[in-house]
Amino acid sequence: MQIAVDISLYPLDEDFVPPIKDVIERLKSHDGIEIETNRMSTQLRGDFDTVMPILNAEICTTFENNPHAVFAIKIINNPVN
Repeated sequence: MQIAVDISLYPLDEDFVPPIKDVIERLKSHDGIEIETNRMSTQLRGDFDTVMPILNAEICTTFENNPHAVFAIKIINNPVN
């Protein structure tokens, strides 16, 4: 099944831009998903079984590197293109 994920990272640190750029670059390095970014969020599109493990791994890495951070995530089933 195809999904779309809208994700925003809020590092609770004065220097908040580098962690955001880092997670976006890591997400872009994966095959099998489409990535779009804007000023407020990043959108991932692809097959559920492809997107979710990538998202899980990158959230884990981000939390390990930035212990004070918040992700806001919306997941849409069967998105309209």
